[in-house]
Amino acid sequence: MRLHTVSKILGLAAMAGIAAAAQPVSAQATDPQANPLGLPEQPTLLANPDPNVRRATAVVNGHVITGTDLDHRVALLVEANQGAEIPPEELQRVRAQVLRNLIDETLQIQAAEAEEIEISAAEVEQTFARVAAQNNRRVEDMDAYLASIGSSATSLKRQIRGELAWQRLLRQKVSFFVNVSAEEVNEVMKRLEESKGTNEYWVWEIFQSSTPETDAAVEANAAKIMEQLRQGGSFVAYARQFSEASTAAVGGDLGWIRLPQLGDAQLETVVGQMEPGQLVGPIKISGGYWIVYLREKRQVLMADPRDATLSLKQVQIDFDPQAPREATEARLNAFLAGVESMRGCGSAEETAASFGGSVVTNDQIRARALPEQLQNLILNMQIGETTPPFGSVEEGVRVLMLCGRDDPQVAEGPDFDEIMAQLEDERINKAAQRYLRDLRNDAYIEYN
Repeated sequence: MRLHTVSKILGLAAMAGIAAAAQPVSAQATDPQANPLGLPEQPTLLANPDPNVRRATAVVNGHVITGTDLDHRVALLVEANQGAEIPPEELQRVRAQVLRNLIDETLQIQAAEAEEIEISAAEVEQTFARVAAQNNRRVEDMDAYLASIGSSATSLKRQIRGELAWQRLLRQKVSFFVNVSAEEVNEVMKRLEESKGTNEYWVWEIFQSSTPETDAAVEANAAKIMEQLRQGGSFVAYARQFSEASTAAVGGDLGWIRLPQLGDAQLETVVGQMEPGQLVGPIKISGGYWIVYLREKRQVLMADPRDATLSLKQVQIDFDPQAPREATEARLNAFLAGVESMRGCGSAEETAASFGGSVVTNDQIRARALPEQLQNLILNMQIGETTPPFGSVEEGVRVLMLCGRDDPQVAEGPDFDEIMAQLEDERINKAAQRYLRDLRNDAYIEYN
């Protein structure tokens, strides 16, 4: 094999001399800025790569990432996809991405260990318990649950250890050197007051870095992530596994921001046109690709009507599924007539009793806790008015009557310390990306 490769190189060299005399020199070949690495326009590969072959494992500075490690981590992501089936070709891409994440995680843990940063078992177990609670499971049931989906507690705890180690390392090596002056914070607060009444946005993000050489592959990867998210995949899970932003540890939650804080005119335009619940991406930005999910939006330093505390009475009627159609229609008509005759909240119980309905009272419910369609209806109602009937014969038909409303006070906005923390986080995020890039460049990685 080696002799064959050598002879191929020599043969190509001789042919290249003949071809060079017959072909014009391209602009790329003469412009070092257009071709900084001096690469040939049409490189001839000395081996035929098989796109169907995927390296499953790696050794990172002596630490072995096994096939089992990869399988268990992929299983976590598949489970977070909420039952949406991942096609085989897409699963191959996911495995490749998860392997890259495991390599980064290993580099982060190794860098923390080199700085004598230790993450105790108690810290890992505490976070593990919190993850279990978020999934509505007891800690003692997590081992069996993770095994049932093809993963393990060991895999999840290693991910937790990696995140904790990286956060602590950043605090020690990066955060310590990040400075935000009081003048900068005061300037932000001044701009905040000047922007009173404008919108601010609760943004979630997934960021993947790219270079000119990897741009096409990263864009395709980000597009596949978008496809899975649109099919019901968990944004939090994909952000934790795939995002290279510092917000990955919190599921991509960037928090409440104003458009100028994005620092990019294109992103300002995109986010400014989004509606709550909308997902957009991948967007090409400096250094990579961005996927954004808008969780909510509100007005700066203004009270949000959806924070109003409501007093509601729900008047409901249920139906016997075995009853004849005529009886069901008669019962529904009696309900509609009764609702029409109600005169304020004081008559709800008496009227409901007349047609065999029930009344549920809630005096402390936030408007934003209601379905969005009902929010808009109720926030435009007067005391004593009811919503149009909604529901079905199977679920029951009901109306909501507004019996009281306490509007929220004017929002105070973030204070000095909160703004300073946000500015520090932005700078730490950029420094963390550079730090991880340096760790990759200095690493010894072998693929099996």
